[in-house]
Amino acid sequence: MLVAVLAAPSAWAQAQLFETKASQAFMIDAETGTVLYSKDPDAPFPPASLAKLMTMEVVFNAIRTGKLSLDTEFPVSEYAWRTGGAPSRTSTMFAALNSLIRVEDLIQGVIVQSANDGCIILAEGMAGSEANFAELMNERARELGLTKSVFRNSTGLPAEGQSVTARELVALATHLWREYPEFYKHYSQPDFTWNKIFQRNRNPLLALNIGADGLAAGFTEASGFAIVGSAARDGRRVFIAMSGMESDAQRAEEARRLIEWGMRGFDRLEIYAAGEVVGEAKAYGGEKSGVALRAAGPVAIFVPVANRDRLVARIVYQGPVVAPVEEGTPIGALKVWIGDTMSQETPLYAAESVGTGKIHQRALDAVEELLIGWLR
Repeated sequence: MLVAVLAAPSAWAQAQLFETKASQAFMIDAETGTVLYSKDPDAPFPPASLAKLMTMEVVFNAIRTGKLSLDTEFPVSEYAWRTGGAPSRTSTMFAALNSLIRVEDLIQGVIVQSANDGCIILAEGMAGSEANFAELMNERARELGLTKSVFRNSTGLPAEGQSVTARELVALATHLWREYPEFYKHYSQPDFTWNKIFQRNRNPLLALNIGADGLAAGFTEASGFAIVGSAARDGRRVFIAMSGMESDAQRAEEARRLIEWGMRGFDRLEIYAAGEVVGEAKAYGGEKSGVALRAAGPVAIFVPVANRDRLVARIVYQGPVVAPVEEGTPIGALKVWIGDTMSQETPLYAAESVGTGKIHQRALDAVEELLIGWLR
């Protein structure tokens, strides 16, 4: 692997620019994918109700692909009623035993009321059992690139081996927002009434006047209070995931602080314009010694208002690149760090075609590779 350093940081302390009481936290800018904050983002923790984000993705995807309809009705089994309904004393939409409920109403029950009975009704209706549905959740998670999260049920109720990470929850939340706008709107729905019982949305961020419009909150004895949130304001949107808070009040306050800092503590910086050459990769056996690289579009990142000199960018690729190379060929990536956090990764492509060199050029490259290739 070859690395080309485009900018070097000046001396700076390794400490984060923001501190939180959360055990795990992760925040990105939605437009650029810039990682704005990262604290132990890959540490696994029990998801509690945050698992319902994956449950909803499976449901939304089934509707999108024509396997399920909003008007489909599913029955309320005794298991769903006892495990997630009124007798369970957990979050519920109070679905009546042996009744039939439309998928559209179950979606609102799960999203707005965090209904455990709604999750189980959907799981049993779509896959026959919660265990079968959990397999669908894990299969779909892997398709989306969530390699560390493991789901054992549709509700997030305690189950051995069930875990998620802050980084993957943010990726999942961003996916829900981008891919399913027709359903994402329910995450900011203020209330929902079912079985003549009125309940307000359980997301504490919605009432804080910070532009929040999603997504879910959870609690387990093992990992404390957790939340996945998103907020949009002044043309910006951020996504956050946090876990390990000690109370619901601390969860709301820490999430509010992180979102406010993400909105106010950064400036947008365009590093490269669309079509601009970012750098060069070394070419082997080509008519030129290198191939120019560019991104698919402009490269922009959000940098801290303070400590802007924390930025460092590197081109990373497997090389040297063997000629011939056609324009548009994927070559590597531009990786950008803010401090000690890898904040953004942008794919890079050949900005030009490089043909095969003449015999003496290829011979010189072969000698050079023989002499220095072992150093890589």
